[in-house]
Amino acid sequence: MSQREHLLVRAAFKQEIERTPVWVMRQAGRYLKEYREVREKAGSFLNLCMHTEMAAEVSIQPLDLIGVDAVIMFSDILTPLIGMGMDLNFDNGPKFNNPVRNEADIDALKLPDPDESTPYVGSILRLLRSEIKDRAPVIGFAGAPFTLASYMVEGGSSKLFQVVKTLFFNRPDLARKLMKKLTRMTIDYLNYQIENGAQMVQLFDTWAGIFSVDDFREFIFPSIQEIFAGLNDQGKVPRVYYINGGHHLLKLAAQSGADVVGLDWRPDLGETKRLIGDQVALQGNLDPNVLFCEPEVIKAKVKEILDKFGPQSGHIFNLGHGIDKEVNPDHLRVMVQAVKDLSVR
Repeated sequence: MSQREHLLVRAAFKQEIERTPVWVMRQAGRYLKEYREVREKAGSFLNLCMHTEMAAEVSIQPLDLIGVDAVIMFSDILTPLIGMGMDLNFDNGPKFNNPVRNEADIDALKLPDPDESTPYVGSILRLLRSEIKDRAPVIGFAGAPFTLASYMVEGGSSKLFQVVKTLFFNRPDLARKLMKKLTRMTIDYLNYQIENGAQMVQLFDTWAGIFSVDDFREFIFPSIQEIFAGLNDQGKVPRVYYINGGHHLLKLAAQSGADVVGLDWRPDLGETKRLIGDQVALQGNLDPNVLFCEPEVIKAKVKEILDKFGPQSGHIFNLGHGIDKEVNPDHLRVMVQAVKDLSVR
């Protein structure tokens, strides 16, 4: 089976499909006891990200245990920043001990060779392709430049993003300089994943939705266009762009060069299809909290989304955000099976 024949890849390119494919963001995670067992063995989250065999094991678990249609490489969007010189730890959530605050900090950032800075990513992808064979496609991913910048400048997670927004508004010259370096790193990093077997790649722009349309167009959009234009195997490896809280940015997202636009749970899928569905495929967009509901409610919500998109190709079923660690895995199995049963052409 060639990668073009995978259900997920065909849906991403709007080719003929027998049903809607389904996978879940953060599907390799703490809601599975099997994941927690491997995580405990690894000793730390970062160790798990960098251990080829254990990272591959938790990546494959949802394929075997849940029945999803794709395997996403287990990693974190922040790990490639270590090779740029960032001092990262995950003791209580992601923290950078050397936040980027001025021009000297930006100048000090290195542009690493991913084969040297993140060799474990290549080895994880190669092992996944070897172990999975043609059972499912393997998804690679990266954080988008602004989302990475927000962690680097704030020093970790933030609610108001006042430090990074102040930098961007006060010193747009420095913002562009930082975004330029992160854009180059991201292109190299995603191409490295494609070279090592990734059959679809997703760009996570978790925090880009905090900007207005005008500010997004000025600060973020050029980088996203540059990244997607710079990726190898155009037309063979689908490119997905996901913005959390980005419903006001959908028209721009569809013009970014992505093949697929990922949606959170807020926009109506039918309206979004009418808005940008002629330009891109769509991915999403079940509210993650539905997975805490009774099975019949989960099935009904799945049907609502499938009905809104309709029978055409061009839809990949997913949650609108990552799965919560408290979800009962049986509820995710109900969702996945409902997609398979209710979307047969």
